[in-house]
Amino acid sequence: MARPHKEAYDLSDAEKRDLIQLIQAGKPLPEKYRFLLFADKREVELVWNGKSADVCTAVLPFQTLEHVDEPREETKAQAELFDARGRQTQGWTNKLIWGDNKLILSSLKAGALRRQIEDAGGLKLIYIDPPFDVGADFSMDIEIGGETFHKEPNLLEQIAYRDTWGRGADSFISMIYERLILMRDLMHPDGTIYVHCDWRVNSFIRQCLDEIFGRDNFFAHIVWCYQTRQFPKSHWNRKHDDIIAFSKSGASIFNWDVEGVIEPYSEATVKKYKLYDENGYYRICGRNIKGSPVRAAKDVDPKWEITHPDLVVRDYLGKGFAPPDYWRIEIVNQAAHERMDYPTQKPEALLEKIVKASSNEGDLVADFFTGSGTTAAVAEKLGRKWIATDLGKFAIHTTRKRLIGVQRELKAADKPFRAFELLNLGRYERQAYLNVGGRLSPEQREQALAAKESEFRDLILRAYKGEPLANDGFFHGKNGGRLVVIGPINLPVGRLFVEEVITECRKRGATRVDVLAFEFEMGLFPAVLEEAKAKGIDLTPKYIPAEVFDKRAVDKGQVMFHDISFVEATPRYAKGKSARDKLSVSIELTDFSVYYSQGAAEAAIAALKDGKSDVICDQGQLYKISKSKDGAIKRERLTKVWTDWVDYWAVDFDYQNRKEIIRVPTSLAHGDVAVLPGFEHGQQDIPLEFEERWTGGYVFENEWQSFRTRKDRDLELVTAEHTYDRPGRYLVAVKVVDIFGNDTMTLVPVNVG
Repeated sequence: MARPHKEAYDLSDAEKRDLIQLIQAGKPLPEKYRFLLFADKREVELVWNGKSADVCTAVLPFQTLEHVDEPREETKAQAELFDARGRQTQGWTNKLIWGDNKLILSSLKAGALRRQIEDAGGLKLIYIDPPFDVGADFSMDIEIGGETFHKEPNLLEQIAYRDTWGRGADSFISMIYERLILMRDLMHPDGTIYVHCDWRVNSFIRQCLDEIFGRDNFFAHIVWCYQTRQFPKSHWNRKHDDIIAFSKSGASIFNWDVEGVIEPYSEATVKKYKLYDENGYYRICGRNIKGSPVRAAKDVDPKWEITHPDLVVRDYLGKGFAPPDYWRIEIVNQAAHERMDYPTQKPEALLEKIVKASSNEGDLVADFFTGSGTTAAVAEKLGRKWIATDLGKFAIHTTRKRLIGVQRELKAADKPFRAFELLNLGRYERQAYLNVGGRLSPEQREQALAAKESEFRDLILRAYKGEPLANDGFFHGKNGGRLVVIGPINLPVGRLFVEEVITECRKRGATRVDVLAFEFEMGLFPAVLEEAKAKGIDLTPKYIPAEVFDKRAVDKGQVMFHDISFVEATPRYAKGKSARDKLSVSIELTDFSVYYSQGAAEAAIAALKDGKSDVICDQGQLYKISKSKDGAIKRERLTKVWTDWVDYWAVDFDYQNRKEIIRVPTSLAHGDVAVLPGFEHGQQDIPLEFEERWTGGYVFENEWQSFRTRKDRDLELVTAEHTYDRPGRYLVAVKVVDIFGNDTMTLVPVNVG
């Protein structure tokens, strides 16, 4: 509780009377009384509506969705790190994490991965580029059939943006303040954080960092200058962004004199002072004032003294001079090799300077708003370990493709690189939503959990615009003449559940049913749909989107339930008769179908102005709609073949080879979510016990992939030939990522030998 200020007793009678009336009326006190009544340690403080130093304390285990590694041919020098295929199995594996960075940060800070972070040397550098533009457009332009489709942000991204800017600056500061506290607690004592912002929020960011890291740990305010083609008439042309940096302690890393950070002397300076370049170092020289020969410094070659008797070495300056806090680095232009066509992409040169200056080879760096993955790409190229996270699925997919490209480049150049894992919080995030807190008996806990699950299913049904069914022990509702059943919250819907749905339909004489689920067992469809159809039942599986966690989205009717996509892949066996041929197989991608819609096609057509065109998504197809000057509508289908929807596909030739093992807090292992109540603000070591558990699933080991890039739109549809070590039956997993960044998997059995 705040200590009364000594001047509180000097209030005037009128002020005392006003205070009493305000308190009795339950009204807030004017800001001036905070300083008159209470002492405050801070001379300057940033205050906003809803300010709190409380941070998220949920600890959720990460699901490993994918392991990506380009096989090496020569791994004998580090044999203990690689398997027989040249894929990394030991040591730090880089992390690409999809999800809310608040939950990710709290789970990294106090979860099982914290030990891995510490074993990797601790988190030495954080760079973030949060969404600081209140008017930002997070839509994407996707090229298809020579046209551009304007993809709106998914609802999760819209919700996150609404949380960030819904109340203006107050909500932005609340969002970033909590995350900065979590980042600070995760950092190594020698670590540094760089926060990218601009004129909109730089003053807020600086105040937040002052409070969280301490003003004495201010490191730099860097002005990044660039050129843009803007011609404002109401203000000075804005040609820079700000990067504010703080260290966690006075022991932060700063390599100012390494190549790429140090500022080299200009050609004019070299010419003027006749700089002598020996082994890359410059010696700045000048004439002796008296004109007589002066002995040069002892580190200068004696031959140089003889040939330059009238010069004296004044100083030994190395390769350049200390860099200033303003940088001239051009933005990523349209023709740049590194361009990913991602709206907020920053140039690699910018990140190279930061990574080189504030980390060393082998250090761990992180970016919790990764966007197009520039930080991770630069870290990989410079021999750093990395963690990259983002809420946007398209951002994660863009980064995955980019880092696979980096792996390929480094492999071709015979340079080292690390594998990376694609992680998320998945079903455990749903479990956190259903967490039951408090001290309850097992029976009370079971009743409370059942009540919460029932409430959650009601929310899902409302989001689906369904009507609840009273007195039905199996089906949860109906929608437009179709029964609706909601699958398990924390498990994939499998064959047994679907068979039970079919049985219950036949008991009731029902012929149409929708099955809603967060996950469906791989390989379940389309075979089970054919079985249902043979029994006279029209069964439609639909994904429950993560947006149902946001009641605001449900109340506004914004939640979209998508039909599942279908993947068809066929094994192609080698035709030779050798022992190797009998063990070899390749996989052909033979079909892929989706069922997306974005908005109402009729509304888009009605809003179209005469003489204009647009691209819309309707029932799994993209169409270009054009309106002539006389109002006639023309509709042209752009997705002419199924491959137009495929942006990326990958194959794991032995899917059940690697079980997905997670380490969970012991309480979570028994069905609860671990939430750490009341630990000290800024505490580093949070005592939790962990145990290993098999999730029942497997890690997708990405062994082969083909994907489109901005410059190369071709897609291979048949994998390279894969040869197994021994005869037998294997399950091949095929993953397809569509042009919206959503992935679908199927299983293909193969028999070799």
